[in-house]
Amino acid sequence: MGPVRGWPEAQRDWLEGLRPLQLLGSPCKMNENKPGESQNLACVLCRKNDDCPNQYGEKKTNEKWNLTVHYYCLLMSSGIWQRGKEEEGVYGFLIEDIRKEVNRASKLKCCVCKKNGASIGCVAPRCKRSYHFPCGLQRECIFQFTGNFASFCWHHRPVQIIASNNYGDSLPCTICLEFVEPIPTYNVLRSPCCKNAWFHRECLQVQAINAGMFFFRCTICNNSDVFQKEMLRMGIHIPEKDASWELEENAYQELLQHYEHCDVRRCRCKEGRDYNAPDSKWEIKRCQCCGSSGTHLACSSLRSWEQNWECLECRTIIYNSGDFQKAKKHTLVSANNVGITDCLLEESSPKLPRQSPGSQRKDVLRQGNKYRKDISTILTELAFQIKKKPRRICINKDDIWNSALEGFRNQKFNPVYTIEVTYINENDHFGRDYPGSKQEFLSLLMLHLENSPLFEGSLSKNLSLNSQALKENLYFEAGKMVAISLVHGGPSLGFFSKTLFNCLAYGPENTQPILEDVLDFEVAQIIIRINTATNMSDLNSIINEYCNYFELIGCLRIVTSLSDKYVLVKDILFYQVIKRVQAPFESFKQGLKTLGVLEKIQTYPEVFCDIFCHKPENLSAKILSDLFTVHTLSDVQALNFWNSYLKAVEDGKSTTTMEDILNFATGCNSIPPAGFKPTPSIECLHMDFPVGNKCSNCLTLPITTTYKEFQENMDFAIGNTLRLEKEKSSHYIGP
Repeated sequence: MGPVRGWPEAQRDWLEGLRPLQLLGSPCKMNENKPGESQNLACVLCRKNDDCPNQYGEKKTNEKWNLTVHYYCLLMSSGIWQRGKEEEGVYGFLIEDIRKEVNRASKLKCCVCKKNGASIGCVAPRCKRSYHFPCGLQRECIFQFTGNFASFCWHHRPVQIIASNNYGDSLPCTICLEFVEPIPTYNVLRSPCCKNAWFHRECLQVQAINAGMFFFRCTICNNSDVFQKEMLRMGIHIPEKDASWELEENAYQELLQHYEHCDVRRCRCKEGRDYNAPDSKWEIKRCQCCGSSGTHLACSSLRSWEQNWECLECRTIIYNSGDFQKAKKHTLVSANNVGITDCLLEESSPKLPRQSPGSQRKDVLRQGNKYRKDISTILTELAFQIKKKPRRICINKDDIWNSALEGFRNQKFNPVYTIEVTYINENDHFGRDYPGSKQEFLSLLMLHLENSPLFEGSLSKNLSLNSQALKENLYFEAGKMVAISLVHGGPSLGFFSKTLFNCLAYGPENTQPILEDVLDFEVAQIIIRINTATNMSDLNSIINEYCNYFELIGCLRIVTSLSDKYVLVKDILFYQVIKRVQAPFESFKQGLKTLGVLEKIQTYPEVFCDIFCHKPENLSAKILSDLFTVHTLSDVQALNFWNSYLKAVEDGKSTTTMEDILNFATGCNSIPPAGFKPTPSIECLHMDFPVGNKCSNCLTLPITTTYKEFQENMDFAIGNTLRLEKEKSSHYIGP
């Protein structure tokens, strides 16, 4: 290939280095089948012929245009975009675009090797460093394989910041187990979710390539969302593919083989323990729990293959569990020392219909590991049905209930669509609106629902009987709102009574209310008088006094002994708390079926009870510190002030609370059961006061010279912002 006219000398030298490739754009057929030939071809962007997928990505040659390129070199180049489909050009990058990028890079000199062709530039403002991809790796640059595929030079690369180093000795890399110094550097990374988990960068990259996006996670706690986000920020490439072991053909073929061996102590089969004759008494039956032990039907006196059988080890575990131990006997309560508490607790409240031991065992075995799931996992599974098709809801914060009701009742609204919130103000004459945080909206909505007339009670609430709300079908809408809120990332409710939750989870017929559920003072007094009656004369006197009331609620009965008062109290409680609100309950229950939430509640009642009946745990400095991830290039001094500020708030040295800080940044007073999306983050900027972006869950900290100034600015901004928001919404509560 001769000299190119009109090109500078440097460009001509660069093209001479591409002689084996021909000139870009001139078609030339090349035989890729010759062994080793493609390995010797140089990448048109970095000019290296190395073939190392872990470092440079797959090396691919386009036969038509005689063009070879490393995947990462192409992906990270600053002046090219993937405009074609995956099968077009090279990985979807069109040939003409690659030609333009090579031409652009030929004018840029690499600040590492001093040769032309540097196609990658640092994205930091005012930084003019350019480099080849291999040269960038050599100088420990960071390449982010996500978003806009940004690259950072060695001066501007993101770093992992920890408050203090409490590790005196070396710690093992949790992948290769070789010891590393527990200091975040380019080659040593720390897990964002497990503070004592450290890794070699090379170990993480190899694991990410082998595991792929669906299986790459923290080796300690198994977290994937937070872990992957941090690793992508620190330059780990996580390919969007299945794990390498999933792609291997017949990788789990041995698992498809059935266990066929008789393990009982005395095998009666003359043909031996491995003999299996289907449809006969010598057919081998496997343990229904572990599947790794077996028996001939005849050896265990089984009449048919359908009959259940457990091996000795599994049977020991099952029968030693609490579910199958005999219940303790209770002594009878004498009539002379019975109080109201004793009366109400004399008979245990059944959570499930009574079953025989055999049916109980079958249920436990059939359900398997269902009780091992946590609420986050369950809600994540429910969220899989959410489509990425956005549906906007216009919300007026001054009337959040009615605007939410109008949005959810809109014919175009679908619970499986992604919710986008827009805040509007009816008093704004210009008709302006602005984007809002979905999680903030759901938190405000659940707060209004808690204080609405649909529920009654102080802390633990039951459904009320509101005829107007029932007529307008508001109980159904309330149940629907609760279901949508949980699946779309809303907060814990925490205000349901155990009685109301048990009705939802186990059914009203299996729930026994308690005296605390009764809000009507007169009815509560009647119940107390009945319980404290010490003789038949007092009991009959009470019944005669309130005869009309008992007849009205269907609880009037003839009493023949003093112990009949317990049945009478039970009937009154059931009517007052459950039967009286049967219509609102059924309506609310139907709404809660939205997105399959009610079914999950009835499947995992213990898990859901925590978020329905208990308020979230109080936030601590450590919880907030771990919750917020540090944004790129944040100011170290400001972060130290931030940690000191959290400690001061926790110690009560500030008028601000932990919940105020979280609300200021995210719009939520507690961490939602499904977690925050996106994950809360922190950045530091030169400004006077902090700024909370509730749409992105980002808290911007002010950079100050002293901690006192930092604390005063934080207290002033957070306190005044939340005070103004409360004043705007305090005049309207509930439907």
